[in-house]
Amino acid sequence: MAADNTSSVTEFILTALRDQPGLQLTLFFLFLGFYVITTLPSTIIPKMLMSFVSKKNIISYSGCITQLFFFCFFDISESFILSAMAYDRYVAICKPLLYSVTMSPQVCLFLLLGVYGMGTLGALDHTRNMLFLTFCGENLLNHYMCDILPLLELSCNSSYMNILAVFIFVAFCIGTSILTIFLSYSFILSSIFHISSTEGRSKAFSTCSSHIIAVSLFFGSGIFAYLKPPSIIPLDKGKVCTVFYTIVVPMFNPLIYSLRNKDVKLAVNKTLGRIIFS
Repeated sequence: MAADNTSSVTEFILTALRDQPGLQLTLFFLFLGFYVITTLPSTIIPKMLMSFVSKKNIISYSGCITQLFFFCFFDISESFILSAMAYDRYVAICKPLLYSVTMSPQVCLFLLLGVYGMGTLGALDHTRNMLFLTFCGENLLNHYMCDILPLLELSCNSSYMNILAVFIFVAFCIGTSILTIFLSYSFILSSIFHISSTEGRSKAFSTCSSHIIAVSLFFGSGIFAYLKPPSIIPLDKGKVCTVFYTIVVPMFNPLIYSLRNKDVKLAVNKTLGRIIFS
């Protein structure tokens, strides 16, 4: 009987965000807007948009695992990209005369390979762990995407060690990235306070402001979504945090970085002026 049950699940039904049918069309256009603004959200949002307008929100087992892999890959890669950007700002502010040597094309390539190498290794590790899980009987996934913790909750052979391994890996990625960012900005602040002119300090702070905002949004929402014990934030409420983490934050990133550009600011001001005075 046990052997028959282990191979019974071939697809999952995503039940989250469908509690109020009257809001489906509104949510569809809302997240469609997020999709248009975000540069490459092709891992999660297309399937979510389909769920708002289709009667059945079904994703195959292979599609679920594929979505999980790319979600982990982009997620882990972004955390290390933010670390590399912090190091870049440290070199630009603390060692400006050596910037072209320290951040040479070869070093940038090495950092890029390291970032996406860590993303690939982390995604493969998480995906491999999911492939060893067994899903028997129940296939209602209480989420809007194939995320690690909901799949562990649904599995019939998941254990405390599986969940602990996830927390350790996430803590390692976030901890390593935050430590790198913290050390970089510690040196940056020390250098800024030694700048005599107010204009120089203001320019240095301006250089880091967009990155600090992006770091705060990404790691703040990520910690809230994955490193809080279920007793504090139940999984059912944690998926709301994941919406912000996976959809809203990527939408804001292009805005955060582009609005520091003088040409973009000028274009935005002109556009707003035409709208107001037209």
